[in-house]
Amino acid sequence: MLRVLSRRLYSTATAEKWDLYAGVLVERLPVISKTLSPVEKEFQDQLWKIEYENSLKSDHEMQHEKDVRQAQLLKKGEVEVDLDEISSQQTAQDKKDAYIEEHKSFEFAPRITTDDKADNVKSTNRKLEDILYLIVEQKLGTDSHMLLPQGKREDGESLRQTAERVLKTACGDQLKPTFYGNAPVGFYKYKYPSKARKESVGAKVFFFRSSVQGSEGHEIKEGVKFEWQDKMGLEKKLSGGYSDSVQKFLF
Repeated sequence: MLRVLSRRLYSTATAEKWDLYAGVLVERLPVISKTLSPVEKEFQDQLWKIEYENSLKSDHEMQHEKDVRQAQLLKKGEVEVDLDEISSQQTAQDKKDAYIEEHKSFEFAPRITTDDKADNVKSTNRKLEDILYLIVEQKLGTDSHMLLPQGKREDGESLRQTAERVLKTACGDQLKPTFYGNAPVGFYKYKYPSKARKESVGAKVFFFRSSVQGSEGHEIKEGVKFEWQDKMGLEKKLSGGYSDSVQKFLF
């Protein structure tokens, strides 16, 4: 009896048909390095100090020492040189003074951008220290959800080809990420509501990782509702088991 029952359960499970989907994780990689913590900053300063103490003299330092020796010899009258020629030469000290003046006018680019201040989630010119992830609004059944771009596999396509097509269809031609290989990095499956089931009981989604670099030039086609979110924001926007599955393959 148990053998007959297990055979029936096995045949029922294998008879289920699932639709195959490809989803795409698009990352905007960090543009600047992370701000150092006080401990990290102290450690870095110590490393720089050790490196400086163990380093050889630079060309600038060698030139400066040569200029000093030359000045001392001139002062003692031990060297005969053309004063006009000396006055036209740029010494290491002259270069250092010029560098100091140039440094005074230098300003670092801001780490906090105007889009950070405005919390513009449609811009990649924000949260420059972090990875941002693209989510778009898509329909599942009759409801709309914010998801990683995804779509159903068509006959004759590999899942990687599906992922590329889905992304182009959802976001347009201007977004051109680099895909990382042909193997998916994550997986999620869900069943369709009973009333919506026809040939398939649900969908299996295989996620592919891709990335874009820099904070500009990642345009999404007009009419698409989308957001660029960091890891914490992504967790808030995605829901339930889908969110748990996506979080597993985020860095």
